[in-house]
Amino acid sequence: MEKHTTIDTPSTMHDTFGRHLHYLRVSLTDACNLRCVYCMPEDITFQPAASLLQDEEILMLIRVAASLGVDKIRLTGGEPTMRRGLVELVRAIRAVPGIQRVVMTTNGIKLASLARPLAAAGLDQVNISIDSLDPVKFRSITRRGDLDHVWRGIAAAEAAGLTPIKLNCVVTRGFNDDEVVELARLTLTNPWQVRFIELMPLGSVADFQQDQVVPSRVTQARIAAALGPLLPVAGHNGHDPAQPYQLAGAAGQLGFISSVTQPFCAGCNRLRLTADGRLRLCLLRDAEVDLLTPLRAGADFASLQHIMAEGAYHKPWGHRLEEDDIARSREMSQIGG
Repeated sequence: MEKHTTIDTPSTMHDTFGRHLHYLRVSLTDACNLRCVYCMPEDITFQPAASLLQDEEILMLIRVAASLGVDKIRLTGGEPTMRRGLVELVRAIRAVPGIQRVVMTTNGIKLASLARPLAAAGLDQVNISIDSLDPVKFRSITRRGDLDHVWRGIAAAEAAGLTPIKLNCVVTRGFNDDEVVELARLTLTNPWQVRFIELMPLGSVADFQQDQVVPSRVTQARIAAALGPLLPVAGHNGHDPAQPYQLAGAAGQLGFISSVTQPFCAGCNRLRLTADGRLRLCLLRDAEVDLLTPLRAGADFASLQHIMAEGAYHKPWGHRLEEDDIARSREMSQIGG
């Protein structure tokens, strides 16, 4: 049973399980220029701009988080590159005392023109989504994407030094599970980490998603059968959800994120700030803490510290998918993954 004891505002954030929470994923927008089948319905309506955090509000909440020990920020969406003024916002986030690392997850569509300015503003690294190497299939999965734009974004990110390049592939049965070998083959000659992510049932498309989950062990077996043994990489950081492996002689690595079949709750050190100002305590649970309302009502810094720390203290442990307890209050695009 989860405890619900109130706490004094600490200098660092811990939860009832003793996890040190110092990594904040910040959704800059719920909007996206793609409509990936596993992420959102095609006819989704995005939230009005007035209901979303403005730049100064994002910076205020990041300052609060940094005062509580957060030192890493990951910018997400929707698609974060759709945020107006992104480069200047990155520059401002990087200047917040205590923030040591700013990274971003993107679909790469707009990265060709943004990679160098973002690197100059202080962005450290990018994860880029690429769910298929087949342009026709890529468009089918994303419902509108051009794979060539992603390749140009990857090249630009590498040239700008936003490394190590991590490529995210959500493995979806019947859509791209037959491509995992070719995606893994990219690591033979490129110093990238290709990460295979189990599809996570969430939101209005959860019922579809449950039928399309491909366990990591199945993906691993498929790759090993074609390309040889997967060799575990020593020195894995337990806070990184991607279990790292390498093919013999490969320049890069493979990563497997098994959120559904092998949750990594013990090493979870993250919280999520949604684009509309809620502190999401776990991706696969609906519990959230409203920060936008008190912020706009004039709450002072100390009050926001207390609200954030108190919320973080009640971060839950584990999903309940096996009990058919699915988080349905939001689409993946509204949380930022």
